[in-house]
Amino acid sequence: MQIIGVVDLLAGRAVHAIAGARDRYQPVRPIEGVFSAPGDSHALARFYIDRLGIDAIYVADLDAIQGGAPQIALLASLCTLGASVYVDAGVTTVDIARRVLTTGVAKIIVGLETLSSFDDLAAICSDVGGERVVFSLDFRGGRVLSNASLNDAPETLTMRAIDAGVRSLIVIDLARVGVGAGLDLEMIGKVRRAAPPHAALLAGGGVRDWNDLERLAAAGCDGVLVATALQNGAIGADHVKRARVISRRR
Repeated sequence: MQIIGVVDLLAGRAVHAIAGARDRYQPVRPIEGVFSAPGDSHALARFYIDRLGIDAIYVADLDAIQGGAPQIALLASLCTLGASVYVDAGVTTVDIARRVLTTGVAKIIVGLETLSSFDDLAAICSDVGGERVVFSLDFRGGRVLSNASLNDAPETLTMRAIDAGVRSLIVIDLARVGVGAGLDLEMIGKVRRAAPPHAALLAGGGVRDWNDLERLAAAGCDGVLVATALQNGAIGADHVKRARVISRRR
């Protein structure tokens, strides 16, 4: 199972996401012996890569997700640090998808929170290739998070995304992010059972420690998004290495 380090960007700085309350996000605190400037996104990414041995970074461009322009230059610079980069930049159209891909990202995230229709998702997959698109099933407190009428059951949303051409999925509950609330294993299980075996499944929101990583693997996850537990040392370099040999339960 792959551990993916999270960098949440707001106004050019890495911030600590807490329960999806974006108006209250503050710059990531310095990590002793690693970096001293609050919110230094490059230093945070290098900490994940160089100190913890992480080979993939998930970047949430919160400005773009909230309707602004993607932070193209910053995203491009993060792609030069030696890890695969997955980016959620509020992609809703083929044109935005193409623009974000020019930065060198490995995959783009299309989130339920910003998606207008599954026709748009299908168009993006057709244009850039479904293997480069990850669909994020976004929830808050177990409820579907969508700015459109896409409020189907998780299983239905999963199948509609697969039918649109995506090959990878994320399940994330924003209410659990950054607060150590633990995982919504029931929701993750619903998505895993609805998705075909070949579809990769990632999960985020509430990961606390090694035990949670084992629970996610048992629930059928291929990867996990982690921020707080990496920054506070609850999950360290040895866990990152050990996780690579954990296979999801099929």
